[in-house]
Amino acid sequence: MIPFERTWPYDIVMNDIYAPSCPFCKAENVLLPLRPKEIENIRHGKKRLLVFPCCSSSITVVDMDDDYMLATQRLRFG
Repeated sequence: MIPFERTWPYDIVMNDIYAPSCPFCKAENVLLPLRPKEIENIRHGKKRLLVFPCCSSSITVVDMDDDYMLATQRLRFG
């Protein structure tokens, strides 16, 4: 079972990847430094360091599906 507290949603809009909000600073509509072609590599087991440009906090993404990314650390608190 995938731990829900380690997932974060994302959307692809016009070949850009957005998070609806930052899990750290709560900024909205964050453009992520990730390209859609990198998603396939992540799905096949390649880890990716992802730095949120709004606050420079980073996560390690270990898997992605069509809606959520899975990180090595907890992203949902409370």
